[in-house]
Amino acid sequence: MTLSIASDNGQEIEINSFRKTILGWYDAHARALPWRAVKIRGEKPNPYHVWLSEVMLQQTTVVTVAPYFEKFIRRWPEVADLAAAPREDVMHEWAGLGYYARARNLHKCAQVVTQEYEGKFPDTQAVLVTLPGIGAYTSAAIAAIAFDRPANVVDGNIERVMSRLFTVKDPLPGSKKHLAALAGQLSEGRRDRAGDYAQALMDLGAGVCTPTSPKCGMCPVQKFCSAYVAGIQADLPKKTKKKPKPYKRAAVYWVVNKKKEVLFVRRPENEMLGGMLGLPTGGWKESQTVTDVVSGAKQQNLV
Repeated sequence: MTLSIASDNGQEIEINSFRKTILGWYDAHARALPWRAVKIRGEKPNPYHVWLSEVMLQQTTVVTVAPYFEKFIRRWPEVADLAAAPREDVMHEWAGLGYYARARNLHKCAQVVTQEYEGKFPDTQAVLVTLPGIGAYTSAAIAAIAFDRPANVVDGNIERVMSRLFTVKDPLPGSKKHLAALAGQLSEGRRDRAGDYAQALMDLGAGVCTPTSPKCGMCPVQKFCSAYVAGIQADLPKKTKKKPKPYKRAAVYWVVNKKKEVLFVRRPENEMLGGMLGLPTGGWKESQTVTDVVSGAKQQNLV
């Protein structure tokens, strides 16, 4: 087992000392989150809660997710309850959380776990990753947090911690594999509180090693951070400039019958807001202007 890792500027990070330090900090400063088990009260992680929270947290903040999580748990206390719910109900409760493919996959996954695994989540990353809506990160997070399995859990917060810890100057997203490999060296094969360690790194990134103005004065692993030693921690991670997002236009139609009922359609599964009800629209295109949209609608006698 590797005992230490050299950062990109040559500073050695002793793994056992690093893990002991950050776990001690986590014991004293762990965030209180509705899906987390409180170990001082003898609670054990609930795999259903861990899975539900991790799916909701994909590309969404903790502050936004917390009330949705609590609402889901109140309505569907067990995974079998969620599996038995009509999909329309699940989509309705998800409304406002965004990225609606997650809700469809959430429902599918609940059904698979209920029907094929007798309502018990698999406890290995290799099987978890085969379930609907569960990718490499989510499967690693569930394996570690719910079952304390050794796993390399790397989200955006942990990428930032790794980039500063090891002074990785190559920009994201190109450096993702390198950052994941570095994080893997700190966690590979480790059975000393795998779930707590993953959550400790998440909490460190969320509250201390923040994107701007990192709170280095209160960082428990400051002495291990080669970017801090070099005084460049606020400059990392570097990011490749993003391409402009496409801007599309289309006509949206308000259709009312004699009873003053408004026509709604269910959006195609593979399109934006898939599976949700919405007003009928024309085709969404990048190149067309507002004038193009109106002209096209007139040609079809729709306006």
